[in-house]
Amino acid sequence: MFHHIIVGIDDRAGTPDAIALARDLVSPEGTITLAHVNVVYPIYAKGMNTSLDLELGHAARELLARASAETGITATLLIDSRSVGRGLHELAEIHGADLLVVGSTQHGLVGRVFVGDDTRDAMNGAPCAVAIAPSAYAEGEHVIREIGVAYNETVESEHALGVARRIARVHGAKLSAFEAVSLPMYIYYGFGIAYSDIAEETLASVRSQLGKLEGVEPHAAFGDPVEELTTYSASLDLLVVGSRDFGPLGRLVHSSTSRRLSHSARCPLLILTRATRAQHAHPGSGQDARATAGV
Repeated sequence: MFHHIIVGIDDRAGTPDAIALARDLVSPEGTITLAHVNVVYPIYAKGMNTSLDLELGHAARELLARASAETGITATLLIDSRSVGRGLHELAEIHGADLLVVGSTQHGLVGRVFVGDDTRDAMNGAPCAVAIAPSAYAEGEHVIREIGVAYNETVESEHALGVARRIARVHGAKLSAFEAVSLPMYIYYGFGIAYSDIAEETLASVRSQLGKLEGVEPHAAFGDPVEELTTYSASLDLLVVGSRDFGPLGRLVHSSTSRRLSHSARCPLLILTRATRAQHAHPGSGQDARATAGV
């Protein structure tokens, strides 16, 4: 569970979904903060048009006030930035957040986060995990009963499993792990070997290894990782994945596999980072909250 969650909100459909997911992932003693990024585009320098500055600032404060009144979440933040991604990154770093939550509507916040090289660069190495709420998440029942982990014996997937275990204990949820398996290349060239025999033996071996994980139901399948993980996610209430070198959204935007999964997952997606691993390895090492952009 997470102690200080920042939820990126705007005036589009994904905001209620992100807030609902944040409520599901916050620890009992944790806090949720609503944040809005006032985008200052390169063609417009802040201060060149005072009336526009005032108008944008007023609209942003109205949005935060309305969201706060509707949700009962009183903590709000506002920041000016060249992009939504950069602004959220800065807020997470300044205020010591351990999770950013965003919505997943095509033209909402996440759609904007994934647009533009500046945003991609800004999100690389962000200091916390990121959770993406699927469209219409807030409208249905969203009790966390089963948590899945994308697993392949790497450090990243081991960390993802550890975090998933902690969340599962809090919710009393079932835990499973999935590994997408690639067939060896010689399968495609024949050599008189029965495809079905090798496939079955390989999957059995992978499931056997996954079965050694305590308290984890093993799943494995051949095929495209995104397609198989998407199918797997349909049976889950939360899918947890680890990222490697580029921060919480970096691998999503640099890897077509992860980027596709962020759009195709049928349940909430929690992406963990190297920075998240460091936080868990050294509890309390995060930055103190410094309210430099409060509303």
